[in-house]
Amino acid sequence: MRKIKAVIIGSGNIGTDLLIKIQGQGQEQGLEVVAMVGIDATSDGLARARRMGVATTDQGVEGLVGLPVFDHIDIVFDATSAAAHVRNDAFLRRHKPGIRIVDLTPAAIGPYCVPVVNGEKHLDALNVNMVTCGGQATIPMVAAVARVAPVYYAEIVASIASKSAGPGTRANIDEFTETTSRAIESVGGAGRGKAIIVLNPAEPPLIMRDTVYTFSALADEILIAESVDRMVAAVRGYVPGYRLKQQLQFDRLTDLTIPGLGSGLSGLKTSIFLEVEGAAHYLPAYAGNLDIMTSAALATAERMATRMAADAAAV
Repeated sequence: MRKIKAVIIGSGNIGTDLLIKIQGQGQEQGLEVVAMVGIDATSDGLARARRMGVATTDQGVEGLVGLPVFDHIDIVFDATSAAAHVRNDAFLRRHKPGIRIVDLTPAAIGPYCVPVVNGEKHLDALNVNMVTCGGQATIPMVAAVARVAPVYYAEIVASIASKSAGPGTRANIDEFTETTSRAIESVGGAGRGKAIIVLNPAEPPLIMRDTVYTFSALADEILIAESVDRMVAAVRGYVPGYRLKQQLQFDRLTDLTIPGLGSGLSGLKTSIFLEVEGAAHYLPAYAGNLDIMTSAALATAERMATRMAADAAAV
C-alpha cells in the first residue's frame, strides 16, 4: 500500500514533536513525512528533519513549491500560528486546491476535530482544525457529561508549563480562548463554554493540568462518573499519559446565576481534574500540552490516510 506523504509546516516545538511521532509510530499506519517547512534556517526542527532524510526549506510555505516532493504531497500539518495558517491555507489552495490540511493552530478555518468525540465526522474535509491543547484535553470530558445529561455551561482551565510554550503558542493566546470556548459548545455539547489558559512559570516545570467544570441538568452521578471513565480510557488510546488526577466532585446547586444563561438555575456541578503527562518524544514529560496536540493530529491523519488509501484502491 502506498504511503500517504505528509508535510509539516512549522519547525518549532509542536512541529518537531509531530515529526518524531510520525516518523516513528505514524509510518506503521501508512504516513510518511517527506518535507518540513520553517522560517529559521538554524532551528532544531529543520536540523532534525535533515538528519532523518526529510527535505526541508527555511523559506516558509512558498519554499515548499520548489521542493521535488511538492507534487506528491497528500496531507499538510500546519504547526505555526493562527495568523500564519490563514496565509498558508490560502497559498496551498492556490497551488494544490485538493490538498488535505490538519490545522494545529486555533485558526479554525475548517471544522473542529477531537478524535474521541467526532473523529470520524470530518475525514473528507479539506481542512480540519485540532482546536487547542486545552481543548483536546478537556472537550472529551464535557462530551462525557453531555452524553448523560444536558450541559448548560462548561468552563475549562488549562495550565501548562511556561517552558513548553513556544512562540507560536504564545502568539495564539487570544485565539486559544476563543476557539476553545466555541469548540466546548459545538463539539463538547455545552450550551455555553468558557476557556482559560495559564502559562505556569514554576521551576522545575509542572506537568500539564486541566480542570473542567460543567453545570448540567440533575443526573445520576454514578452514570456521569462511568461515562467520564470510559472517555478517559478512549483518550488514553492515543495519549497514554492522560489521566484523572482525583475523583470527580459533584455539587447539587440551586438559585445559581450564570451570565448569559439566567438566574435561579438549579442543576449539577461536576468538577473534573486532569493531568496530561507527555511522552517526551521532544520536550520533557511535563509538556503534556505538546503531546496531546500532536497525538490528536496524528490520530486524525491516520484515519484520513486509511480513508484515502481505501478510496484509491477502489478506483
